[in-house]
Amino acid sequence: MSSNRKERFLALARNEYAGLSEEGLQELARKTLENGVHGLCFSPYVMGQQPGDVLDKEAIRERLAPLVPFTKAIRSFSCTEGNEYIPELAKEMGLQTLVGSWLGPDLEKNEAEIEGLVALAKAGFVDLAAVGNEVMYRGDLTENHLLEYIHRVKEAIPHIQVGYVDAYYEFTERPRITAACDVIFANCYPFWEGCDHDYALLYMKDMFRQAQRVANGKKVIISETGWPSKGTSLEGAFPSFTNYLKYFVNTQKWSVEDEVEVYYFSAFDEAWKVGDEGDVGAHWGLWDMGGKLKF
Repeated sequence: MSSNRKERFLALARNEYAGLSEEGLQELARKTLENGVHGLCFSPYVMGQQPGDVLDKEAIRERLAPLVPFTKAIRSFSCTEGNEYIPELAKEMGLQTLVGSWLGPDLEKNEAEIEGLVALAKAGFVDLAAVGNEVMYRGDLTENHLLEYIHRVKEAIPHIQVGYVDAYYEFTERPRITAACDVIFANCYPFWEGCDHDYALLYMKDMFRQAQRVANGKKVIISETGWPSKGTSLEGAFPSFTNYLKYFVNTQKWSVEDEVEVYYFSAFDEAWKVGDEGDVGAHWGLWDMGGKLKF
């Protein structure tokens, strides 16, 4: 690679941090966080807890409070089992909210989630509403059934932008869902597609552009992206503390420069995710499971 081409690649890929020590990267990541991020994905489960457990309001308040100085917005994933307290507390703390209803194959639970989302919106706790998270990716519902839920929520809360969260490519493959959304919530994970970290930012930008191309002028928000700090590698994607720091800094710098709203995944490490994703699933947080910032 010629010198000029290499310099251009390094600039595009944000690999100009390659020469920094781990200590230097930690300092840069800390400064980046202190400058503020647009949004953080927030899961309130501490060690020993998992989805299905009923959450305590004051415990959520305690978990949420340390994030307030660093983010404008919080994304939540459910409107039941105590998760309904998250938007209320976030608003109380001055944060914007992207509130999600968790949909799956259990239609009775789905009803509670939809009703909870609508109630929270009518109470003034919802800035953006997400009807379902990766439902098509998991195959939990038919496309028609998901569309029914989306249209139902849009009719109930016409004053709020309503969308759906899924992997970026689902919006290309499912144009009816894309058309139904007021806003596109795209999950963009170079790691889960085995991308080498050196190319991860370029890869993530392409994911975002793919969603933009089919959005018909609607806003595209990156509802999740991140990199694990430890765990098992996936093809060319290697979890490490250094790669984790670089990806966070690179993503935030790009989001500011290109004015892209990003909800970084995740605020906290989550032990329960090991069951779904293997050992790597527990290590995506900016804070560890005990609530200590990792850098």
